[in-house]
Amino acid sequence: MGKSSDNRSHASFGFMDVLWRLLASLVLVLATYNPSGFSYVHWAASAFSDQGLGAVHFFFGVILLIGWTIFGVATRNSLGTLGTLLGAALIGTGVWLLSFLGVVQADSASAITWLALVSLAILLAIGLSWSHIWRRLSGQLEVDELND
Repeated sequence: MGKSSDNRSHASFGFMDVLWRLLASLVLVLATYNPSGFSYVHWAASAFSDQGLGAVHFFFGVILLIGWTIFGVATRNSLGTLGTLLGAALIGTGVWLLSFLGVVQADSASAITWLALVSLAILLAIGLSWSHIWRRLSGQLEVDELND
């Protein structure tokens, strides 16, 4: 009694947890916009120019807005402004290094857009995971301060 079905403690956090957060971040970012033409932005823009936006467009827009709010606030709270800027700089220079080494070809606007979107998803996933990673690295627990 008291054991979870997968025998994991509630305090454990591993690579798969980061991957799930990365997958969720990719879904949020790419569902909002991507160069393929299949995104909320394309769908809403097409509806706006044709028959106009309806309740379904606003409903899914609010769902995306809620997702961006949750992911953005979690990233800001765990990384802070400086940490977010440093994370963006690290990811950006990593992409630049991969391009310099010929691993990534950033020769078109579409390729650069995809790289930027995936980089944003990586940053959000790091923000969602950072408190857990920090505790594993340092042994210190991050706690939000509440003003009473």
